[in-house]
Amino acid sequence: MMPRTDDLILFAQVIELGSFSKAADAHGLTNSVVSKRIARLEAELGSTLIHRTTRRLTLTEAGRVLFEHAQAVAQTAQEAFDAVTGYSDTLQGHIRMSVPTISGELLLAEAVAQFCELHPAISVDMSLDNRFVDLVGEGYDLVIRTGHLEDSSLIARHILDSRWTICAAPAYLSRHGKPQVPEDLLQHNCLIYSYQESGARDWLFSRHGETYSLRVSGNFSTNNAAALRKAALAGHGLAYVPRCLVYPDLQAGRLVELLPSRVGKVLGIYAVYPYNRQPPRKIKLLIEHIRARYMEIRHYF
Repeated sequence: MMPRTDDLILFAQVIELGSFSKAADAHGLTNSVVSKRIARLEAELGSTLIHRTTRRLTLTEAGRVLFEHAQAVAQTAQEAFDAVTGYSDTLQGHIRMSVPTISGELLLAEAVAQFCELHPAISVDMSLDNRFVDLVGEGYDLVIRTGHLEDSSLIARHILDSRWTICAAPAYLSRHGKPQVPEDLLQHNCLIYSYQESGARDWLFSRHGETYSLRVSGNFSTNNAAALRKAALAGHGLAYVPRCLVYPDLQAGRLVELLPSRVGKVLGIYAVYPYNRQPPRKIKLLIEHIRARYMEIRHYF
């Protein structure tokens, strides 16, 4: 008997997500049903495909060969469905996505809500999180990510670059003076944006085309960008933040940009989705919608 195509696709999903329970949740099944279907696949093929322990799943040699082909089957099936969906004016389904906190609050909350209004049959669950989520393992369909991408199992669509800035309130500068070179920052109270686990006190600068870091110090740190902005606006120190966060404050004179030609931190903003999946039409359209909204305020960045 030829194995069922949906069992092959389920097998690929189990390996991609790393567990039977996550695959069960993704397909709306129970763990026992997933286990029975994988066992059925193994029986029909006459080969053990997965070694299971309490901590991890390990593919056998036969499992590795089948997984490669099962991924191709899953992608072909998705592309077939997407091709048919393209003939319909109605997009439907659910999208689970994760976005950085600053971009989420600045424009993505409104942009994604607008996308849902344009396509009433689509629902979106958008999480605001600065950590690099495990896109496949945690079951996300799309992630907007700021930073440097190294995972070759993901496809990234570059949206734009985000330049960082050093800024302070006029009241702070009137009391402590305006730094003229990066090394002057060592004499200032630097407010620390600790959104990442390490390197928050190492501020990046450029000199003669090369980038170097300078370790600063300060008496206040937070992992919340809005809190850091408020501390800077209140005149408590210098902040090193994405320029988009404080662009209106810089324009209004509530904050003053410092050393603009020396700041060396520039991070790309990307729309990211799994490499082994052809993104559904609804994901492609959402990416284009998000990119258009970023472009509308690209001067912020």
